[in-house]
Amino acid sequence: MTRRLAEVAKKVGVSEATVSRVLNGKPGVSGATRQAVLTALDVLGYERPTQLRGERARLVGLVLPELQNPIFPAFAEVIGGALAQLGLTPVLCTQTKGGVSEADYVELLLQQQVSGVVFAGGLYAQADAPHDHYRLLAERNIPVVLVNAGIERLGFPSVSCDDAVAVEQAWRHLASLGHERIGLVLGPGDHVPSARKLAAARAVAGQELPEEFVARAIFSIEGGHAAGSKLIDRGVTGFICASDPLALGVVRAARRRGLDVPSRISVVGYDDSALMNCTEPPLTTVRQPIESMGKAAVELLNAQIGGSSVPADELLFEPELVVRGSTAQAPRD
Repeated sequence: MTRRLAEVAKKVGVSEATVSRVLNGKPGVSGATRQAVLTALDVLGYERPTQLRGERARLVGLVLPELQNPIFPAFAEVIGGALAQLGLTPVLCTQTKGGVSEADYVELLLQQQVSGVVFAGGLYAQADAPHDHYRLLAERNIPVVLVNAGIERLGFPSVSCDDAVAVEQAWRHLASLGHERIGLVLGPGDHVPSARKLAAARAVAGQELPEEFVARAIFSIEGGHAAGSKLIDRGVTGFICASDPLALGVVRAARRRGLDVPSRISVVGYDDSALMNCTEPPLTTVRQPIESMGKAAVELLNAQIGGSSVPADELLFEPELVVRGSTAQAPRD
């Protein structure tokens, strides 16, 4: 019992005495704190006291495109924890190839009468993808928040890392190391964050970014390997990648060709997801402020759930270049 009190108190950020009052049905605890404690019990896997089992926690869908890229579990941890503190229970919906689609998850969430939905990466970021399920959520007046840039016209508030600043930081870093043949490994052509990164690179590079120095790939190590191989053949020595897995794929492509990273090829990732400081070499990357972005997304969602009007604006968060061992002076020959 003592361990349970301590774990729940830590999860919610209240005293053990407050948790005890909730579990024993005593007065003197706000409704929000009471709900947060009950939600924490559910999340941690503890049974609610018998007299409280009839109360169901409010549900919020958290829709992710995958879990293989460590950035998405990182967002899930921050967003899920922030929801729990507000007495909201996150329902994790992860897509799998050939499995349940994003639209299917939206249907399931609507059947469960969710209080809102947070999308962290999804079809809203692809201009050519189907978007009818987003319109369905809007028609039902379900509170929605998007994490990172999406297409226009959806009308939902969003929190995004500033793609333009991220590319500027990465480009100037590689240029300061003497790299003149800098290439980009981006997502598909209709991917909005990738389009923003490309526009920013063209703005900072001018004529120094020929079209053949831009490669498109699916967001995976394999995609990065294929795209990196093409750009290495075209003479690129400095790589700016739209995700950390893409960057790791470029590192693998270089090694398969007997090229050392970073003495021959320099690589910059994007996200600073888990374990990027443990790769060989440790990956230079542009860090998304996951904690700040996740908490802001939950604040926007909670305001909507509470009945407040939230403008469909995009909050831009500043990225941070983290220099490690995958970048170095450009080769002289």
